[in-house]
Amino acid sequence: MAVFTSHCTIDEDNPPFTFLSPPINALKIYPYQSNFFNCQSLLPLRQTTQTSRTSMESYGQEVVLITGCTQGGIGHALAREFANNNCLVVATARSLTSMRDLDQDKRFYLQELDVLSDESVQHVLSNVVERYGRVDILVNNAGIQCVGPLAEIPLSAMQNTFNTNVYGTMRLVQAVVPHMASSKKGKIVNVGSVTVMAPVPWAGVYTATKAALHSLTDTLRLELRPLGITVINVVPGAVKSNIGNSAVASYNQMPEWKLYRPFEKAIRERAHLSQGLAATPTEEFAKKTVAAILKENPPAWFSIGQFSTVMSIMHHLPLSIKDFILRRKFNC
Repeated sequence: MAVFTSHCTIDEDNPPFTFLSPPINALKIYPYQSNFFNCQSLLPLRQTTQTSRTSMESYGQEVVLITGCTQGGIGHALAREFANNNCLVVATARSLTSMRDLDQDKRFYLQELDVLSDESVQHVLSNVVERYGRVDILVNNAGIQCVGPLAEIPLSAMQNTFNTNVYGTMRLVQAVVPHMASSKKGKIVNVGSVTVMAPVPWAGVYTATKAALHSLTDTLRLELRPLGITVINVVPGAVKSNIGNSAVASYNQMPEWKLYRPFEKAIRERAHLSQGLAATPTEEFAKKTVAAILKENPPAWFSIGQFSTVMSIMHHLPLSIKDFILRRKFNC
């Protein structure tokens, strides 16, 4: 039985799985059908190349480019699930060795990709277009954690997190959009975070990058619609992955806290909070997420994972109550 609230659907038979709509989109007009903002005449589009048409007829499969496909992460699980749905998957990561288990599977085209490098992005995109003639779906999954008190985290760590999670994503978007616009078809999927719904202590930098990404995704959805491109915000809750280990490794490189030394234990625990026993299995997350993305009319906002419903409810609580709960939870 499903219980509907103004901003979320709670599936009582399967609590970790929930669809959410962001507060700014409370009217939930998904997908957009109105022609009120019809900008087609403003931008003459290039004709689809013969290579693209030939590739479409030859393969009859969606070409999916995914960033951050390191084994053990959700990008890796998404890559496998897209392949299971008869897609041609371009799996990327900073190192090919981190995807070695996919190396002998012909459904995958593995590429080294550094989202911080213009040259790397253009090189990979050129290889993909040369091989398949197009990119049908871009999944911006690459991201890093940053744990610690905002007053003491080095600015260099903040900048690195924004460079990866925000500017890295936009670097891929700007590279892929012209190719999708030429055929007036495509989907761009940005992976956000449910923490944006209720920011918590000790993860302020990471949450800020995902909040920026959510805002950019909302704007891209409107701006790219006239070009025939669909934009989807995937908002994971707590999903089993290697992000906890990565967060701890990153945290171990932080300087010793001064003002926040008494909170060391609470801060360190935040690094692997999402990897508790009740975290949603990666395969379940991937299966339901890919099914939503591959729909003819996919949702603009899709959320799944432990805490998805809780964080949505937290978003609507009065600040005094929300702050009380979070101070108790995170010992601050």
